[in-house]
Amino acid sequence: MTADLSHLDGEARRILRLNDKGCYTVPTAGLYPYQWNWDSAFAGLGFACFDVNRAWNELETLMSGQWENGMVPHILFHRPDPGYFPGADIWGTQDAAGKGAGRVASSGISQPPVAASFAWRIYQRDPETGADRLRRMFPGLMAFHRWFMAARAESGAVAITHPWEAGRDNAPDWDAAMARISPEGVAPYTRRDTGHVNPRMRPTKEDYDRYIWLVQFGRERGWDDAAIAAESPFRVADPTLTFTLMRACRDLRLAAGVLGEDCAEIDGWIARLEAGAERLWNPETGAYDSYDLRSGELAGAVSNASFLCWWGGLADRRSLPTLARILDTARFALPSFDPAHPRFDPLRYWRGPVWGVMNMMAAIGLAEQGLSAEAARIRADTAGLITENGFAEYFSPEDGTPAGGATFTWTAAIWLAWASPSAGEV
Repeated sequence: MTADLSHLDGEARRILRLNDKGCYTVPTAGLYPYQWNWDSAFAGLGFACFDVNRAWNELETLMSGQWENGMVPHILFHRPDPGYFPGADIWGTQDAAGKGAGRVASSGISQPPVAASFAWRIYQRDPETGADRLRRMFPGLMAFHRWFMAARAESGAVAITHPWEAGRDNAPDWDAAMARISPEGVAPYTRRDTGHVNPRMRPTKEDYDRYIWLVQFGRERGWDDAAIAAESPFRVADPTLTFTLMRACRDLRLAAGVLGEDCAEIDGWIARLEAGAERLWNPETGAYDSYDLRSGELAGAVSNASFLCWWGGLADRRSLPTLARILDTARFALPSFDPAHPRFDPLRYWRGPVWGVMNMMAAIGLAEQGLSAEAARIRADTAGLITENGFAEYFSPEDGTPAGGATFTWTAAIWLAWASPSAGEV
């Protein structure tokens, strides 16, 4: 007999409402007090399970911060909050008005572009009322993707200019590239994150110094994409961005079809991303990897992002033996880094813990490619982690220990949209 988990559906809805600021959500109070790009898109997916209009409002508020060049920032600072660092004053994007900074105070980088994918899924919840909302959003989503292809995809795969841009903030993928940075000249600062969460679970001070150095580097160049691309020591082609953009382009193409829009440009993007993804293939690890565009070297990192290839739409079975090894090794899937690697850490941010949002994308992609057993394992593990440990930001793959922020928006969202028994099968 299957346990009745309907009370968790109610708790997930409560968390979304708890973190709702009217037209956008915060990931969780205190630790993340603003609107984050991909967190917000996941929130929209969760809201769509019980309030489609509120789901559209979430994405529309996110897109309201779009820059003139098409970039959608990774943070929108709608209201001042002195409890967060680095805030709008540190990013200084309003000084970049000549470079097309948006109307909303924001960071100067972006995040994995899942907005088009979830706009499409929200539309599918109610096509009759969603058609006009999707039509109004379509030009902005096109501009967002066009910016990525022009500003980040010179290798075919999509590059990040800051670890935060990948969403996998301090993944081991970036260690070698970050080590090249000598964080001289970083102004004194006080971190706020370690006041909300055990420092054991957060990036180290050495990492954080380099994060702030890269923020200062971008600000000094007025957030000019060309200058940053030419001069920054940090530029890494990333599987998270590559595969989420690939999927988002496929979903945007579906949207173009129902809206009667031309698809030729999108088709070109998809072909270019598919070719570029091959640069990320690492035959030594048997998985997709991050590629340092400055050194020309692969990171040697098997991460949960390695298995987003199927979410991206690649009919590629080469990663399956590596996935099988990871599933055999981890008690709970998918760890964000290979448990067999000496740098694996089950509780430190993106260096080992399980993230429900990554699990959702990986499992849906697997299911779409006919790999139902693997998809079912990941979904069951995710549901089990949430059932036993609540709606935490992330979890230990060894024993399920909840970590990071609590009452977390995107964990609640993926429960409603995918992991809950009431969501149906993937």
